[in-house]
Amino acid sequence: MAFLGEPLKGEAGLGVLNSPRCTKDWIEEELFEQRRDLFSEIDLVFFDTTSIYFEGEGGRELGRHGNSKDHRPDLKQVVVGVALDLAGWPLCCEMWPGNTADVTSLVPVVKRMRQRFGVRRICIVADRGMISDQTIRALESEELNCGYILGVRMRAVKEVRELVLADRGHYEEVTPERLRAKDPSPLKVKEVFIEGRRYVVCLNEEQRRKDAADREAIVEHLREQLKRGDKELIGNKGYRKYLRVVQGEHFVIDEAKIKEEARYDGKWVLRTNLADGPRVIALAYKGLWMVEAMFRTMKSILETRPIYHKCDETIRGHVFCSFLALLLKRGLEQRLEDKGESWQWAEIVRGLDNLQEVEVVFQGKRFVLRSQVLGQAHKACMAAGVALPPTLRQKE
Repeated sequence: MAFLGEPLKGEAGLGVLNSPRCTKDWIEEELFEQRRDLFSEIDLVFFDTTSIYFEGEGGRELGRHGNSKDHRPDLKQVVVGVALDLAGWPLCCEMWPGNTADVTSLVPVVKRMRQRFGVRRICIVADRGMISDQTIRALESEELNCGYILGVRMRAVKEVRELVLADRGHYEEVTPERLRAKDPSPLKVKEVFIEGRRYVVCLNEEQRRKDAADREAIVEHLREQLKRGDKELIGNKGYRKYLRVVQGEHFVIDEAKIKEEARYDGKWVLRTNLADGPRVIALAYKGLWMVEAMFRTMKSILETRPIYHKCDETIRGHVFCSFLALLLKRGLEQRLEDKGESWQWAEIVRGLDNLQEVEVVFQGKRFVLRSQVLGQAHKACMAAGVALPPTLRQKE
């Protein structure tokens, strides 16, 4: 692991945000080259970050206290960024000290990806934690000239709150209301231009109804609580945003706030500089779930956390091993897709975990008995071209 995280000689300081360029970076580039062909070009890149906490000190530079996405502010952490292409293939992973803000990481990653993978055009899809005026100016600059689809903080951005959400334009239906639970979630979109800045407003009617019902239930319960006294309400965040202070010390329902919150029900807003239709922009952004699902896999199935290493080199190697496992996982999924097989990853893992061999002695001879391979694990082995040993074989 230390080998994977060691800085490359003569290339120190060529990483992202002053992080060193390491052996793992060279491996990522070589892996990408194996998939590259004459027409390879990374048009769409999904990028997101997460945090992974340490049980110990967390290395010399990486371990820092920061905004913990694992809700462990008491422990030092490292920030991990992962980039995926449109097909869901992991491209690279980056690591920074735990106090690095998301908004500062996007532009350096874009610059480095162009250098590392030799691509001409990149379109970045990232969550609302990445957006700032400075970031957008950098992405639109002549130096980068990068396309982007970025989520917007609706409540925090005045232009969105007061102008974009107030637009009276009609929505275009992308996905209709669900008839079955497994159907795609409903989606409507419309585009809004404010002084040349392009926004795409997305609406999920199913989520809108849920948001309205949840708020109504909270407010109704709040009204009942106020009848019995208001001293204990202020400590509850769910209640507090629907209250206002009167007469210096008492609370009443803030009807204006309730009306204001209804404007956000079931909606999310995107900002983009692409010329594609609003439905294309919205569906591309929804693809960001692949990165989020990958983080969940990394932290749970692959058990990346917690990290006990004490050196930065071994920490980078530890996290990169999980990245390699994710790459292998995507490769196996691709082979299953090519064969037209359906699968659930948890079932594949369960089947492989239960695969065992035992040695038995019968009439003076030694035999090896293999356990039964469950259905989806067997599909995975066939797709990977792995020949399983026979159920029973004699040991020499």
